[in-house]
Amino acid sequence: MPTVGIPSVAPPAPRRSARRGVVGVVVTALAAALLAFAPAQEAEAAPVLLSQGKPVTASSQENSGTPASAAVDGDTGTRWSSAFSDPQWIRVDLGATATISQVELRWEAAYAKAYRVETSQNGTDWTTAYSTTSGTGGTETLNVSGTARYVRMLGTARATGYGYSLWEFKVYGSTGGDGGPTLPGGGDLGPNVHVFDPSTPGIQAKLDEVFKQQESAQFGSGRHAFFFKPGTYNGLNAQIGFYTQIAGLGLRPDDTTINGDVTVDAGWFNGNATQNFWRAAENLALNPVSGTNRWAVSQAASFRRMHVKGGLNLAPNGYGWASGGYIADTKVDGQIGNYSQQQWYTRDSAIGGWSNSVWNQVFSGVEGAPATSFPEPRYTTLNTTPISREKPFLYLDGNEYKVFAPAKRTDARGTTWASGTPQGESIPLSRFYVVKPGTTAATMNAALEQGLHLLFTPGVYHVDRTINVNRANTIVLGLGLATIIPDNGVTAMKVADVDGVKLAGFLIDAGPVNSPTLLEIGPQGAAADHAANPTTVQDVYIRIGGAGAGKATTSMVVNSDDVIIDHTWVWRADHGEGVGWETNRADYGVRVNGDDVLATGLFVEHFNKYDVEWYGERGRTIFYQNEKAYDAPNQAAIQNGTTKGYAAYRVDDSVDTHEAWGLGSYCNYNVDPSIRQDHGFKTPVKPGVKFHSLLVVSLGGMGHYNHVINETGASTVPAGTSTVPSTVVSFP
Repeated sequence: MPTVGIPSVAPPAPRRSARRGVVGVVVTALAAALLAFAPAQEAEAAPVLLSQGKPVTASSQENSGTPASAAVDGDTGTRWSSAFSDPQWIRVDLGATATISQVELRWEAAYAKAYRVETSQNGTDWTTAYSTTSGTGGTETLNVSGTARYVRMLGTARATGYGYSLWEFKVYGSTGGDGGPTLPGGGDLGPNVHVFDPSTPGIQAKLDEVFKQQESAQFGSGRHAFFFKPGTYNGLNAQIGFYTQIAGLGLRPDDTTINGDVTVDAGWFNGNATQNFWRAAENLALNPVSGTNRWAVSQAASFRRMHVKGGLNLAPNGYGWASGGYIADTKVDGQIGNYSQQQWYTRDSAIGGWSNSVWNQVFSGVEGAPATSFPEPRYTTLNTTPISREKPFLYLDGNEYKVFAPAKRTDARGTTWASGTPQGESIPLSRFYVVKPGTTAATMNAALEQGLHLLFTPGVYHVDRTINVNRANTIVLGLGLATIIPDNGVTAMKVADVDGVKLAGFLIDAGPVNSPTLLEIGPQGAAADHAANPTTVQDVYIRIGGAGAGKATTSMVVNSDDVIIDHTWVWRADHGEGVGWETNRADYGVRVNGDDVLATGLFVEHFNKYDVEWYGERGRTIFYQNEKAYDAPNQAAIQNGTTKGYAAYRVDDSVDTHEAWGLGSYCNYNVDPSIRQDHGFKTPVKPGVKFHSLLVVSLGGMGHYNHVINETGASTVPAGTSTVPSTVVSFP
């Protein structure tokens, strides 16, 4: 982001261009299965129910009201039901190796005539524990023996014309031995999660106390989350500083109303909002005192699932510079005043209107958005968002904490909550390991292996080994901008090539020893199809330098297919401590190898070489914001063969299909203003590769671009120091 003026991983081999075939729902049992099961003559004494509340997946579900989780929730009034076809399966992950003694299937009227109960140690290789072709329906209790982590029912012939339908799928047995000690789920949320109800005394005083600590603590260690129980709160002005999250604890924003404001301004920085990073507002309804709420932010500041019963002002007091920002799943009854915001992305929302465009204002799935008019006014609007799934969030169900994981939407438009009950899954806090400062990576991994999700409480976490997320549908959710720092050059987090992982709400801060990567989604060569249940990365930020020296060769690598990157800021610091061309060396920002990856709200800045490289097929980006590295010492330092400079966003020549909307790249070469970039964007020229609404800007004449994309688009040199963008409406 501009503080002045206006606003070693080897590249992969080219990816295949054809999509893999859809993985079949039946996995053939291997002859060399790890373990053999046989029907037992009688059940083990006093078996323990192992499956209730554990992670569960299925081949399909009939509708949103019959999810797989309903078969392991202990409620005989809820059920899983499948599509009306053969075969179908439901699988439970026990979290660790267990000794199995019994499986109980409590069928609804639509039952299986022929089915197998299968088991596995790894979720891939299956062996048969029980098989029948004469299922009776009702409640079937099957006595088996053996050890495994995964158990599934595989239906091969239905007894009715409907699907397979289970009220309950119960697995009994015992854990221990190879499983190690059991870690507890749930628990308190620690001292930096501040929970209020309408009768709590001193709410304003607590808000003011934390704001005083956090207002200018740009690189401090304080982390805070304010949560408001459902109800009405009067006369509050919650000023939100660095590393602070404010949120309601209802299932819908309107469950929690503040008659007052949630404010971000820039008094700490003399009216300049371009460094108002790392904060969040979520799941609240606001009645602003003046009729308009002020939210003057820049990167890494999300405004999600909010209802503003009035207007929203995105500029600081005095209309100083601002370099934001991001809104999603939000309703603003009045007008949004963009004013001095250089760029902004709004997704799947409803607004009363929008004023002004500076450089790059992008909308997808937004009711009330202005029509596309780029390059003047600089609006780019998509009627819908192709695929979206909102960020998981903490809420109260009565007196019980749960995490709500919203359902995936296709061709989304408007909010998820304004009409009808939000669709998705509620997960009790008891199924989360609550991570607190001092928790080791070994403990986090043990919790994940046990089948728990992770909930990071506000704090800073050093990890001496990689956090490995290997189980499908795992949620890793941070509160209060929880921050993970990898020690000794490890990768902070890796996600396996599995369905439906949800990463949200945390910051990864590079350590002083170079890490080859900081976040990896899928291993190299990942090839599974996740279109039905993609992994999402939401409000996950990456920083190299600023809080101290940090290094990483490539910040984020996406190897899995179908991933949704929904609002990230990947930033090689241009100010703070530990900043310098080699001091916080980071060659590459984001590298996408997976196919069918969608980025909605992609902010990547200041890398020594390429900021974004895209190798996967059928990638899409809706909104991209970039600045090239300020601190390049001279032209030679960024010479890329015969090309001057590394593109801000490069699509590899092997790619046949790619599309992007609303992209901006800015340069501020303040060490050597004579530096030239041949272009901001580089792409193969093919019928399937399309770009819409691009611009490049020289900030005050500090370096220049010769073209916008490839050899197309006017140079910024004629504009001199006037900071006027050069634009391209579409390419090719």
